[in-house]
Amino acid sequence: MAVPDFQTLMRPLLNEYAGGGERPIADVRFALAKMFALTDEELAQRLPSGSARAFDNRVGWATTYLNRCGLLTRPRRGVYTITERGVRVLADHRDRIDLSVLSQFPEFETFRGTRGQRNRRVVPIAVVEQTPEERIEAAYEELRTALIGELRERIAAMSSADFEDLVLDVLHAMGYGEEGEGSRLRTHDRGIDGVIRQDRLGLDAVYVQAKRWEATVGRPVVQGFVGALQGARAMKGIIFSASDFSNDAREYAATVSPRVVLVDGERLAELMIDHDVGVSARETYAVKRVDSDYFGDDVVVV
Repeated sequence: MAVPDFQTLMRPLLNEYAGGGERPIADVRFALAKMFALTDEELAQRLPSGSARAFDNRVGWATTYLNRCGLLTRPRRGVYTITERGVRVLADHRDRIDLSVLSQFPEFETFRGTRGQRNRRVVPIAVVEQTPEERIEAAYEELRTALIGELRERIAAMSSADFEDLVLDVLHAMGYGEEGEGSRLRTHDRGIDGVIRQDRLGLDAVYVQAKRWEATVGRPVVQGFVGALQGARAMKGIIFSASDFSNDAREYAATVSPRVVLVDGERLAELMIDHDVGVSARETYAVKRVDSDYFGDDVVVV
């Protein structure tokens, strides 16, 4: 099954403490993974940023809410025990415990920052299924997808010469070649638009074909480029396109020698974003957490 959301984990997690006594959250996390029959692959799933495992993050936030709302207490680092309130909530809510249940307690408003702050925007309980990190990353991916679409429109409207300049800028930003190499790819015959030299002596080079094709690029174009690479005794090359590559072209490039990398319009836009070519930061948000080394304790989300 899929990894449960953090609200679905709340009641099973609290129930693990129903017998009383102190118990490490690591043991409870293991028990929950077994209860939900999660596979190794599901347990290894990470947030889009790769910063944490999704299951661990969701267990952490479920624990944090239960603790902050007084259903669990933490006698020491990484160890919890159920409270009298937690026992009552378990008895009163035998099917599910979620944010709508926890909202009855005054600590809930304090934790979410809603008390006494009329103008503060808070996500309604009814739509909260993801942890805060997951909501941030989902919004980031939505903004990134929209930006990729806008960049692709701009790329498609470029002239061929401007497209070559863009490719060169991206390659330089990625660490290929040197800024003083020239403002454009040096034109070559036999299907090669230019060469990016990776060292001053020219011992290692990347051969480039950059075309602002509008139609899908097929296998014959890739075959022609491979032939040009072989004629130049080149070891590797890159084809940049403003459009897409056919499946046949991709399958051919994946098996051919010399090695050829295909960069379509979407991938080019992603590289522009990742290496700050043609884009600029509008807002920057730093997501911070408690420094466990400074306080000698665990962070809020366990």
